[in-house]
Amino acid sequence: MPKISTKGINMPESPIRKLVPFSDEAKKRGRKVYHLNIGQPDIETPEVAIDALKNTNIKVVEYSHSAGILSYRKKLVEYYKHCNIDINENDIIVTTGGSEGILFAFMICLNEGDEVIIPEPFYANYNGFANAAGVNVKPINSIIDNGFALPPISEFEKLITPKTKAILICNPNNPTGYLYSEEELQSLRDLVKKYDLYLLSDEVYREFCYDGNTHFSAMNLKGIEDNVILLDSVSKRYSACGVRIGCFISKNKEVMKTAMKFAQARLSPPTFGQIVSEAAIDTPASYFEEVINEYVARRNIVVESINKMDGCFCPNPKGAFYAVARLPIDDADKFCQWLLESFEYNNETVMLAPATGFYSTKGKGKNEVRISYVLKVEDLKASMKCLEEALKVYPGKTN
Repeated sequence: MPKISTKGINMPESPIRKLVPFSDEAKKRGRKVYHLNIGQPDIETPEVAIDALKNTNIKVVEYSHSAGILSYRKKLVEYYKHCNIDINENDIIVTTGGSEGILFAFMICLNEGDEVIIPEPFYANYNGFANAAGVNVKPINSIIDNGFALPPISEFEKLITPKTKAILICNPNNPTGYLYSEEELQSLRDLVKKYDLYLLSDEVYREFCYDGNTHFSAMNLKGIEDNVILLDSVSKRYSACGVRIGCFISKNKEVMKTAMKFAQARLSPPTFGQIVSEAAIDTPASYFEEVINEYVARRNIVVESINKMDGCFCPNPKGAFYAVARLPIDDADKFCQWLLESFEYNNETVMLAPATGFYSTKGKGKNEVRISYVLKVEDLKASMKCLEEALKVYPGKTN
């Protein structure tokens, strides 16, 4: 029998999706499962985007330009101007989701065996993309006690070797919800400039900033314009995860020329996804105002509820719609599986993502879980009650 490739063997499972068979079984037993494991918002996709899809009158679904439909890229330029990011349509390549953009960035900026530094915990699929590109992740640990703030630059510097080619950040952060400040990004700028590294900035949660905090883009860091690659997606912004549209942005002409070769090799991004995404740019500001207010209410329920539970701690996220909580448990993977296999409260249970999958360092996150507060307020209240009752009876509870 032929052998599986080393990359295939080393490809990590998704910590978000690997427990799905257990949730399916729980549902077959008639149990209600509150899904806090995945960042799939229940917020409706903007009406203007759905209408564009309904009103499409295409006779032949053709390939688009490999960089994306020109009218969409021009409209994206206007969107980014509103975000105080000054680019033109030639600085943008539309990608098949933000995921493809990340993979492009790894393949363009790093050779096989090169290293990318990423603050952990981080979006679990970064590990998968790095594996596919033959890139080595060098994690730098951020800690829950200070809300997962950017680690000191001196700690970054300790990790830099001749193989180090890039730093990757997610801002606001998935899975922690931490929003990096302008001051933190300026300190990264100095490091990037000193060692002439790429700075890959995943900013897909830009719109989701709370408590009067605002987002500062890596594209606005002065003096490293040719070092920065912005990675973006419409998935969470417009609650349109299934359209699979993102973008890859850089002012570095050599980077964009190379990215176009990868874009041409995969032909073009999805046509209907681009139609929906272009229309979504006209989403009224009132939509986001309502969404932000809703997420703040949801966040407050999760954070306040967990911090009232015995032995638990959850920092207050400033952005995105995730939180990482520390629980009095022996093993997050066992606990999350036990919730689905063995626990119920009023015939209900909760599905969480073990934080172990968001760390690259073995052994980290054993007593942490990621919570996506993407359910309505009533469901979040019920799910927090389930979690509270579960912690009272979990066999692996620690002091």
